[in-house]
Amino acid sequence: MQTPQVRRRQVFRLAMPAVSELVLNTLVGLVDILLVGQMSMATIAVLGYGVAPALAATGLAGEMFWTMSLLFMAIGTGCTALVARATGAKDPETANTALRQGLLMGLLSAALMSVVAIGFAESVMQVYRSEALVSELGAQFIRILGYSFFPTAIMMIGMASLRGAGDTRTPLMIMIVVNLVNVAISYVLISGGPGIAPMGVEGAAIGAATARTVGGLITFVLLLRGRAGLWLKLQFAFNRDMIQRIVRVGWPFAGEQMVFQGALILFIGMINQLGTAAYAAHNLVIRIESLAFLPGWGYGIAASALVGQALGAKNPDEANAATYEALKQTSLMMVILGGLMALFPQPLLAFFVHDAEVIAAGIIPLQIAGAFQIAMGANFVLSGALRGAGDTRWPLYTKVISTWGLRLPITFIVLLSGGGLVGVWIAMGADFCSQAILAYVRFRQGKWRTMQV
Repeated sequence: MQTPQVRRRQVFRLAMPAVSELVLNTLVGLVDILLVGQMSMATIAVLGYGVAPALAATGLAGEMFWTMSLLFMAIGTGCTALVARATGAKDPETANTALRQGLLMGLLSAALMSVVAIGFAESVMQVYRSEALVSELGAQFIRILGYSFFPTAIMMIGMASLRGAGDTRTPLMIMIVVNLVNVAISYVLISGGPGIAPMGVEGAAIGAATARTVGGLITFVLLLRGRAGLWLKLQFAFNRDMIQRIVRVGWPFAGEQMVFQGALILFIGMINQLGTAAYAAHNLVIRIESLAFLPGWGYGIAASALVGQALGAKNPDEANAATYEALKQTSLMMVILGGLMALFPQPLLAFFVHDAEVIAAGIIPLQIAGAFQIAMGANFVLSGALRGAGDTRWPLYTKVISTWGLRLPITFIVLLSGGGLVGVWIAMGADFCSQAILAYVRFRQGKWRTMQV
């Protein structure tokens, strides 16, 4: 067992690059929201649509992009757990086999997602039941992103494998480049420049797609050269046993996210009935909140890697201690960030958008979001630890119980009674608090200590 001081430094050293990477990953979408939200009247006149529909379309397309990336995330979850176990057991051959097979699976999944995004963008966006203009703009966005699914798969699965190997710095460096590319291209294309007509939502999509393509290429080259004990060999034979192991760990995560995204589609459909301004405010609060909960997510990644490595080294007590250290550190951060959201909602919203109606609609929801950040952080860390141990089914059950059993029914009742966007965010708070409690109960039971992956 490590001393508490050594463990504290190890958790912090592993978590901070992961948090920074997630901040940068989120900024890819947040920068687009910021630039779209600051469009001038001259730009709006050229484009023929205003800030509210542009914000709503960008947000909805972003949600759909992540929904369509579920397979990459599921494969990445399997690779993280298997690479972490192999790293802890000092078995580089197994770690590299997991990486190679994960990437092959990712590329096949990318082919399917590209066909759906490019060929059926309009139908895909109609599931949100938004206004016609919002659906049309969102379809333009998702169709352009469809051309970047192959490099996105390489980037997401490659970085997940690196995290499993204990390398959270390389993904951070990759995301710095991705963000620089996105900002440079989106800034010019959204509002136009010398000799370049404003492209609005399409410009944001081109910036995001180009940035993710660059990130995928960098990830591919680094893995070919070798990084953190991982070395990608260009061997295209499928390894049935390894694929089955990745699927066994990853499919519950895919099921978890499908359950959640299915609920989210219904949830967003309900919010869209409140109007475009209300959804634009909701999306903006989500984007601001997404920056606040990233420490929890980052510490969850650290917990996943540390638990996997400790179990690979046959040391479950160290896995337990590392998880609680991660929980302690993230709770402090989440309290501070949640407090800022609760105390300064108007300035935070006004930083991203000038639309008074959108700002007014988002103030109380942002304060409510700040109040439950500590619960979100706890859920991320404990669920991350469970996934690192290979217990990926429990988070799936949690989503069914909490999101479908609490969030959707409460939202439906709230909207029927005229509770509006404020009531919607109260329903979300109940959902996240429930998830945190269920994750804690499962972790305390200790069944994760004997999981096989």
